[in-house]
Amino acid sequence: MTLSMPLMMLQSDTGDTLLSAIASLMAPLMPHLLMQLPAQPLRWFLCALSVGTMLFAAPEIYTAAWRAACHRATNMNTLVALGTLAAFASSLAATIAPGNFASHGITADVYYEAVILILAFLLTGRWLESRARNRATQALRGFAKLQPSDARLLTLPHKPSVADYASASETLLPLDAIEVGDVIRVLAGDQIPLDGLILHGCSSIDESMLTGEPLPVTRATGDRVSGGTINLDGVLVVRATAIGTASTLAQMQRLLDQAQSSRAPMQGLADRASAIFVPTVLGLAAITFIAWSIAGNTMHHHEGYSRAFAIAIAVLIIACPCAMGLAVPAAVTVSLGRAAQAGLLIKGGEALERLSAIDTLALDKTGTLTLGRPKIAAFALAQHSTLDERTVLSYAAALEGLSTHPLAQAVVAYAEQRNDRPVAPHIENPRVLPGIGLTAEIAGHALAIGNASLLDRPASELAQPTSLAYATPLYVILDNKPQAVFFATDTIRPSAHEAMKQIQVLQVRPILLTGDIESSAVPIAATAGIEDVRASLLPQQKLDAIRNLQAAGHRVAMAGDGLNDAAALAQADAGFAMPSGTDLAREAGDILLLHSDLRLLPTAVRLARRTTRVMRQNLAWALIYNIIGLPIAAGVLYPRFHVLLSPVLASAAMALSSVSVLANSLRLRRLPEA
Repeated sequence: MTLSMPLMMLQSDTGDTLLSAIASLMAPLMPHLLMQLPAQPLRWFLCALSVGTMLFAAPEIYTAAWRAACHRATNMNTLVALGTLAAFASSLAATIAPGNFASHGITADVYYEAVILILAFLLTGRWLESRARNRATQALRGFAKLQPSDARLLTLPHKPSVADYASASETLLPLDAIEVGDVIRVLAGDQIPLDGLILHGCSSIDESMLTGEPLPVTRATGDRVSGGTINLDGVLVVRATAIGTASTLAQMQRLLDQAQSSRAPMQGLADRASAIFVPTVLGLAAITFIAWSIAGNTMHHHEGYSRAFAIAIAVLIIACPCAMGLAVPAAVTVSLGRAAQAGLLIKGGEALERLSAIDTLALDKTGTLTLGRPKIAAFALAQHSTLDERTVLSYAAALEGLSTHPLAQAVVAYAEQRNDRPVAPHIENPRVLPGIGLTAEIAGHALAIGNASLLDRPASELAQPTSLAYATPLYVILDNKPQAVFFATDTIRPSAHEAMKQIQVLQVRPILLTGDIESSAVPIAATAGIEDVRASLLPQQKLDAIRNLQAAGHRVAMAGDGLNDAAALAQADAGFAMPSGTDLAREAGDILLLHSDLRLLPTAVRLARRTTRVMRQNLAWALIYNIIGLPIAAGVLYPRFHVLLSPVLASAAMALSSVSVLANSLRLRRLPEA
């Protein structure tokens, strides 16, 4: 733009009063050395800059416009390509033969700076959008991480006994070498490599990746296990029942792929506007050329076609879609930057547009509405306990401190919070009971901590409180006598209630879709203020729930964090992935929360709606500018006032429209209030 100023000043003596007045005002501000640059070498230098930008920085814009033209369609790329090529063609003609323009009374205007600025604005917006998308997703790496690469194959006789399972030799083989029917051993702490049936053993299994349930479940001989789940505390002998594409993980991957491919991409607001705008401008330019050609070559006039061509080019230049091209990218770019500052990583403008239209928000429970970590909600001594509270806490913390089980860690954390337990006593002969709990000897007594399997009979004095009907009890037993019970729950996020309240103010209905049992899900939902609860859902059922809502005419957003949520996130009109979520959830979601504050959900909806509103305002202003400018450029004022819009002033008006669009978009830097 700076290098173009001397050329614009040279064109101020063409008889255009307004242009001359502007040039005289700007002349004192121009550096003397800049004004001494020769015009023709300057034109060629600017031409080289434009060619370099078009060929090496933005070729995809022109190839995309060409492909659209081959399919008899138009989009934003068509608009940008048309405007920049028209400006470049006119400028190149003025550069090659400025004298020919002068001989016909036409100023040899060049618009190379407009070409470069338009492309630079658009490429900057696309780069920022691409960067946000790349930071939010790392391809489909989640499944590869969830499945071990090898398995321990056992060598067994034809009809093995329990003793054979324990003494059988094992061979570590790649998972691809395992076939259906093979028997493998899974050690404590290992991921289960495939779907199978337990032949021997008992253990606690972390199935949160499949069901969303944070608390481990007990699996024993005769139960089925799924690949990708985690064996926590026992040794299992498993017969493979499904491998490869038949496994649970593979089925979930297919669900995700189908959901992503079935979601139709939305056409951008600017593309829809350009579908009307581009043919209109082309038609007006053609009509302008024909009308001025007839006027200049009839009734004893023989002006040729140079002026008609120049005016038609002026129509295309003033319609050069700087404002139209910036209308959406500018708003999206500002919005994405502001969202990132607030803790939201949004994958692009389409995600914003879809999010702005939602009327339903589906949420997973574990890890989304709740923290996803077991916590002791209550502790009670038995009616006939022989130990005081401090001693029970001391014993429990000492024994559970030897385990990495999530429930054990919750007990230890609870005891430490009490700040009144004495030094931990000495533990002897600790033993893990897979899927049940722990036992040991302490101060000459037999101590056990675990689930109800440790009780000889139901302990009425340890009945579960009604308010904690959804909690998991952990019993403390000394010498076969119940002493106390811990009640473990998953804690709701502190921001959940306020977030759901704001969501409802936005006329969005929250619903809970969870793999947890209903008795666990309903109290959590009630605390958050959610009335619609759908529990015990598998990944396919979550996906079906989203599809059913969409089939009923709802625009649905989904918030989740686990593998079991990935397909539903991909199917939803807009998907929120929690910061603690798996790579797969991040891949499937459109918006990644950088913080665990659920109030970011209504913030994102408000920002999306405001961004969409600003997009429409920008497009409206760009259209108004063209509605006013195009007829003037076409010469409608000439018959009565003998006024033709100077190309230089047309270029300035185009720049002003772009500035107005940018200024309006910058209002998005202020985050919308609740």
